[in-house]
Amino acid sequence: MRRGERRGAGGPRPGSPVPAGKAALEEPPDGAPAGRRSTESEVYDDGTNTFFWRAHTLTVLFILTCVLGYVTLLEETPQDTAYNTKRGIVASILVFLCFGVTQAKDGPFSRPHPAYWRFWLCVSVVYELFLIFILFQTVQDGRQFLKYVDPRLGVPLPERDYGGNCLIYDADNETDPFHNVWDKLDGFVPAHFIGWYLKTLMIRDWWTCTIVSVMFEFLEYSLEHQLPNFSECWWDHWIMDVLLCNGLGIYCGMKTLKWLSLKTYKWQGLWNIPTYKGKMKRIAFQFTPYSWVRFEWKPASSLRRWLAVCGIILVFLLAELNTFYLKFVLWLPPEHSLVLLRLVFFVNVGGVAMREIYDFMDDPKPHKKLGQQAWLVAAITATELLIVVKYDPQTLTLSLPFYIAQCWTLGSVLVLTWTAWRFFLRDITLRYKETRRQKQQSSGDQGSTAHGDRHRSGRDSPPAPLEAEREEAPALN
Repeated sequence: MRRGERRGAGGPRPGSPVPAGKAALEEPPDGAPAGRRSTESEVYDDGTNTFFWRAHTLTVLFILTCVLGYVTLLEETPQDTAYNTKRGIVASILVFLCFGVTQAKDGPFSRPHPAYWRFWLCVSVVYELFLIFILFQTVQDGRQFLKYVDPRLGVPLPERDYGGNCLIYDADNETDPFHNVWDKLDGFVPAHFIGWYLKTLMIRDWWTCTIVSVMFEFLEYSLEHQLPNFSECWWDHWIMDVLLCNGLGIYCGMKTLKWLSLKTYKWQGLWNIPTYKGKMKRIAFQFTPYSWVRFEWKPASSLRRWLAVCGIILVFLLAELNTFYLKFVLWLPPEHSLVLLRLVFFVNVGGVAMREIYDFMDDPKPHKKLGQQAWLVAAITATELLIVVKYDPQTLTLSLPFYIAQCWTLGSVLVLTWTAWRFFLRDITLRYKETRRQKQQSSGDQGSTAHGDRHRSGRDSPPAPLEAEREEAPALN
């Protein structure tokens, strides 16, 4: 359905704007049932369709053709093969992005503009193709290929050990006894907070975010024999990461989610708002969601939901681990722009992917297949893992310490045991008890019915002598 449509046969024709002052509820996607989910907010839209919301396919095609014509006819081609190769690859990517932004399928989000989310969908395709190219190279060629992106890359980098001296208060250092704490307060501290704030907006569930946060710290403990970067002090793991950075980010994210769930989603065209203050407020709210769906994962309600939530947690943890392992195998400095761009990329595509996964799991009738962005995120995470496996199998095959392997084995057994009990043994036990109860109830009902019949027959039928007397009475009379 297009923006501005109304429900019911009495509404305006599809595509026609709703008159000013009349609110229209947001329609579900094509093929979706007319009813609104209980977790979905109501949306009122006056249906204003301005220049900002039009497709502009012909305009983009005309501008793109003019640019290509200028490069072909008026610009002299350099004789540098490497430069021409780089420029040709960049131009091919830009043409693909122009096509995708104007022609790709819209996702579940429409603010600030559907073209913004189509752009990131096309960037996902480009990034996946880049990863596939790196995957099919040799280890040396793959690392040296990054020199075409940045000549400073392709050089082995030492890993920083965050462990070392773990004293919070170092009495031997009289000038600055808290120097160990200040050394850990680098640029990654605000990055942790912002990252978990945004992850909370994606997942929209406190328990799931907390589980992912705690499990990643256990993974760091478990894998510090592979990557020295995972070696941190105990207070760095549990106080600075889990409680302060991650915990505060999750708390602020949950407060934002509460505000978004209570917010009134009433949209007017900018030129229909009379005051300048209202216009500025409308421009600011353009960067908030058009509508809101509250996520109710309910992992224990069914086996399908339980497996889906476990898969979401697994993909989140893999994406987090890939960040560190890709830096290690591709020789990328932690502060390099490529690392930051990858994080920005996942921030933009992660929210769309989570919404598509939730729609696919919660409302399967109109969403019969997994969304396109969720499919690409899963493929990207798997491809990154394959690159890590291919480029440095020696590091990944380092055996876990015995006590760590025991802990993970025990945890896996507990999860599998709970899964078997909750979704198989418990249901069998409940069905057996219910069948037994029904049999006892039916046998009790039959016994009471038979006893009642005998009681009624004994009460209603008179004794034989009385019957004979009643039969002889008319004759005597």
